Amino acid sequence: MIIYEVNLIVEPDVADEYAAWLRPHIAHILEIDGFLGAEWLERDTATDGSDAGKVRWTIHYRLRDRAALEVYQRDHAPALIREGLDKFGEHLTATRRVLEPGENLQPQPK
Repeated sequence: MIIYEVNLIVEPDVADEYAAWLRPHIAHILEIDGFLGAEWLERDTATDGSDAGKVRWTIHYRLRDRAALEVYQRDHAPALIREGLDKFGEHLTATRRVLEPGENLQPQPK
């Protein structure tokens, strides 16, 4: 499994409109072969720097494997990213990274 992480910083005045757009956008991505699910996470609001007061979300997409991610990035991502940028680009920033699960550590019984 691969996790494709998208970190979003959104200006508060468009956050509701962007969220309304983002829900079906995520649903559309989840229809693409190889996607297993997604989590929408809220990050703490920054209190200093250029992100102060902005809405901060992280989307974790779970994919079957790296090959599925590569197909997504090659065949789907450019148009899907462009769609969001065309509509909201001046009101948000997005960064992406790929995570590969490693060891799953659990607390030891006492």
